[in-house]
Amino acid sequence: MTRTLLENARLIDPEADSITEGALVLEHGKIAKVLTQSTDITEEKFTAVNSVDCGGALLAPGIIDIGVKVGEPGERHKESFKTAGLAAAAGGVTTIVTRPDTLPAIDTPETLEFIRRRALETAPVNVLPMAALTKGREGKEMTEFGFLMDAGAVGFTDCDRVVTDTKVLTRAMSYARSLGALVMGHPQEPGLSKGSAVTSGKFATLRGLPGVSPMAERMGLDRDIALIEMTGVKYHADQITTARALPALERAKKNGFDVTAGTSMHHLTLNELDVADYRTFFKVKPPLRSEDDRHAVIDAIRTGLIDVISSFHTPQDEESKRLPYEEAASGAVGLETMLPVLLRLYHSGELELPTLFRALSLNPAKRLGLPAGRIAEGAPADLVLFDSDKPLVLDRFKLRSKSKNTPFDGARLQGKVLGTWVAGKRVFDVNA
Repeated sequence: MTRTLLENARLIDPEADSITEGALVLEHGKIAKVLTQSTDITEEKFTAVNSVDCGGALLAPGIIDIGVKVGEPGERHKESFKTAGLAAAAGGVTTIVTRPDTLPAIDTPETLEFIRRRALETAPVNVLPMAALTKGREGKEMTEFGFLMDAGAVGFTDCDRVVTDTKVLTRAMSYARSLGALVMGHPQEPGLSKGSAVTSGKFATLRGLPGVSPMAERMGLDRDIALIEMTGVKYHADQITTARALPALERAKKNGFDVTAGTSMHHLTLNELDVADYRTFFKVKPPLRSEDDRHAVIDAIRTGLIDVISSFHTPQDEESKRLPYEEAASGAVGLETMLPVLLRLYHSGELELPTLFRALSLNPAKRLGLPAGRIAEGAPADLVLFDSDKPLVLDRFKLRSKSKNTPFDGARLQGKVLGTWVAGKRVFDVNA
């Protein structure tokens, strides 16, 4: 393997909560050395086969994105592993953890093997699949966890189809606990949230749109926490988006339950008013929340109560979005836009860069038991180089994803990915 020196960089270390000037030596797919002294860097230049001057840009662990939707199998016209991988590389995402809400659902070892093979053949980044919690995501019969784990599943989830039969969910959680498997839940009370398009309140009433109370999220989380206490399962809440759900999450963690939680880039940077005059590209699931909720979730990221930030990349074609708001499909693409969008929180002073990468890289790696997410000797050389101040106007038609459904089309952002490395190999170069 080529010995590569990345010099003249500012290293973001989410583990040490620091930013320092230095350089990295990459060899055999890993970080061989972390250098901070100019003399050491000069010496390494003589032994490095390839030297990259980072120009004072920021170098951080690559993003690990949990909950990415790829359209294979069944909806390849929306997104393929090749286009998702290219979008991820351009966005500084070095590992994508895929959802099983495909057609058919990823609920058998054979289907899982198919997507792993497709990803290995075409995606330039790491791809880790999650499998369905129940067969067909129908909430009636749990899948063969053991066989699916042997085939490479890193966790189990029915995504936004909440299992309504508590006995089935209890059995699935108990079985997952016996295997040490991770279960990812979507905290939502399905009866209350059924048919909703926005968060309930004055805005929803004025627009005449069916809304769901923020309490639906709290109720769904309360049920899951009770079952976690009963079964002892390892659990990750995919999206916590409301202030009302945070006290329950805090109690669960204080009680010592093996619980982590995530949120999405959209709920950190947008609010319910962005829907404005029925703009369907802003329709996501759960729906966008109030500004108070947005600030509460940002605070939870800052304190570590919410562990993970994800894009929840959900490609939808034009036909499914160009419909009346109630009928339009939910979801937005985010692999390529996540980092520049989240840098809004850095520029506004709401989150520091090490804190941001703790939620984007370090904590997802810890939850999945991966050695990545760190700037340390021996860690995988999965890295992103970016300029946090570079201005850009986002053009959705230039995105590498097949689908272009982003709410940030035309947005003025600050922050651009310059390069991405996976296992020491450069998979994205802004100048290429």
